[in-house]
Amino acid sequence: MANVGGIDRILRAIVGIAIIVWSLQAGNLWWILGAVVLGTAIFKFCLLYKLIGMTTDKSTGTKE
Repeated sequence: MANVGGIDRILRAIVGIAIIVWSLQAGNLWWILGAVVLGTAIFKFCLLYKLIGMTTDKSTGTKE
C-alpha cells in the first residue's frame, strides 16, 4: 500500500539522485542510502512511515 505521495515523492527522488551522484563522484558508499531514498519514491512506500502510522499519499483517503 502506498504511503508516499506528492511533494514528498518528488523531494525523495531529487535527494536520492543527488546522494547517488555525489557518492559515486566521491567514491564512497553513501550511494546505498541514495538508492534507498530513491526506492521509496519509486515504489511509493516508506517502511518508517508504515511503522509510525503516517502517510503523505492523499489517494488513500485515510491515515494509517
